Amino acid sequence: MWNFLRERVTVWVVLGSLGVAVSLLLLLAGLFYLMRGSFQTQPAGLPAVTLIAAPTLTPSAPSRTATPTSTPAGPIVDGIGLGMYVQISGTGGDGLRLRSGPGKSNDPRFLGYESEVFLVKDGPKYADELTWWFLEAPYDKGRSGWAAAQFLSVVTEPKPQQ
Repeated sequence: MWNFLRERVTVWVVLGSLGVAVSLLLLLAGLFYLMRGSFQTQPAGLPAVTLIAAPTLTPSAPSRTATPTSTPAGPIVDGIGLGMYVQISGTGGDGLRLRSGPGKSNDPRFLGYESEVFLVKDGPKYADELTWWFLEAPYDKGRSGWAAAQFLSVVTEPKPQQ
């Protein structure tokens, strides 16, 4: 049998096989070189963090329907009155829970962000030794609830952009 192989396997066959093997190794090495960055992974246990900016007031075009005036109707308490715009402030960036009713015992509806602007729609109501105002986001009527006045500051009425 060895004689049979010696007759069939020549120097050229051996050199050709070695050339093919070396070519395949170089091709594999090139692929690993090109893909070296795609194998890096984040260490386990470190969460990915996505930062979401707080919403800002986006004024809408003026409408023909009744709009809040700069002169509030009703009582003004600590500078806040119906029809005024207020923003959340003094929470240290934690935001403010807007609740389903005036008072700490009412369920929070959502978290208002620091510097977020709202329109005062109702109030004042007094509960838990605090003054409460019903606020509504000018850009989303569903974003409304009762907020404690100590975390609100009056802002000027936003003007529509021309």
